[in-house]
Amino acid sequence: MKQLATGRINDHIHVAGNPYYPGYVMRGREKSLMIEAGMNLMGPLYMKDVSTILGDSQKLDFLFVTHSHYDHLGAAPYLKRMIPGLGLGAHERVSALMRKDSVIAMMNRLSDVQRGFFKDITADEDVTITTMETEHILKDGDEIDLGGLTCHVYEVPGHTKDSLAFYFPEIRTIFAGEAAGLPEGKEGNGIQACFLTSYDDYLASLEKIISLQPQYLCLGHGCVLTDDDAADFIRSSLAATPAFRTLIESYLDQANSDIEQATLTMVRKEYDERGVIKQERNAYLTNLSAQIRLVAGMKS
Repeated sequence: MKQLATGRINDHIHVAGNPYYPGYVMRGREKSLMIEAGMNLMGPLYMKDVSTILGDSQKLDFLFVTHSHYDHLGAAPYLKRMIPGLGLGAHERVSALMRKDSVIAMMNRLSDVQRGFFKDITADEDVTITTMETEHILKDGDEIDLGGLTCHVYEVPGHTKDSLAFYFPEIRTIFAGEAAGLPEGKEGNGIQACFLTSYDDYLASLEKIISLQPQYLCLGHGCVLTDDDAADFIRSSLAATPAFRTLIESYLDQANSDIEQATLTMVRKEYDERGVIKQERNAYLTNLSAQIRLVAGMKS
């Protein structure tokens, strides 16, 4: 089954925010955990929804993020300000990046471009991204007991160097960020391959996710897939990745290996003219540029 990432997913998983920037709230018998903290501009909505889900927002114990992109951890500083006891968990690289003023400034610039789309959520609240501490440095093999639910941490690089996936064996559920790709197309039936830092690592991470045989696949944007649909999506993502590399190579060949020209042409053809990619255009352009540079380096 495929369902939007919104509301109640099952007895253990509820979604704060909206399907574009879901914050997955997990309720154990003893502790609660939110996975992902989307755009900073979503902060007030996350607070409202967490309060509804848990009865009191202050009952949220942990916030884990899958990777260092601003649309996956942007609201973390706001949530930590609003919930003083909240413990942030992330890869050690995320911890280092979130202490750099230059990184914080870039994240705020990227967020401010979209402020107009979130005015009904943010209003006049200060959701500025600030430097922050990471209380829990997470690595492959870590286990966090929530009481009846255990979060197993897996390193799944390739989308970013700091990508993590969180797997709960008791309910066979994995939260993979963008390490498993994203839906593409008007009906969401296609796959957007999301390798940015390493093509080979991305494929290896997909194989790792497949080996866990999750019953629930909770994506970083858009939807939750269950049972056969979850398995089919991950396998399709594995097949779509070399196909997308081949497509990039064809654009590079047409542009005589001119990376800038290949990028501009591909954005026009694949994003503007096809009109089936749901990702915001500037974000798509940024990610595609990284992918084309990566593939160009593999060809040389």
